[in-house]
Amino acid sequence: MSALAGVLERQARIARALEPLRALLLLGTRLWVSWQFLKSGWLKLTTWDVTLELFRSEYQVPLLPPEAAAVAGTFGELVFPLLLIPGLLTRAAGLGLSAVNLLAVISYWHVLGGEGFEAALAQHVLWGYMLAVIVLFGGGAISLDRLSGAHRDC
Repeated sequence: MSALAGVLERQARIARALEPLRALLLLGTRLWVSWQFLKSGWLKLTTWDVTLELFRSEYQVPLLPPEAAAVAGTFGELVFPLLLIPGLLTRAAGLGLSAVNLLAVISYWHVLGGEGFEAALAQHVLWGYMLAVIVLFGGGAISLDRLSGAHRDC
């Protein structure tokens, strides 16, 4: 056996050993990103007057009136995570939450793009990356999508 063949065989064994962790990684990713958006959506819902004022004066959502943007944003921050948590319609929910995340960055760019707000912007980038993983790889073995048999590649 050549040295390269030995390295490749060890790499294949390591990959097989790590494979069971994929489901836990995808579950953890779904739970973490969902929690972040659920907290934000719940705050918007429970302080609706403040939410409306922020959408009127602070958030600059393109193409939507402030009231419609507030309803759409709050809806997205509450409904998509509730689908992601159990892994139901995982890829669609991940795409929906990605749109919410992107719109939040666009709407608040006048702040997030400014000096001193790099950490806040980095949070949105991290969530976007996590959502991309979910959209590309699905909910994993620990998901309702997988249990339903609807998505065998989860």
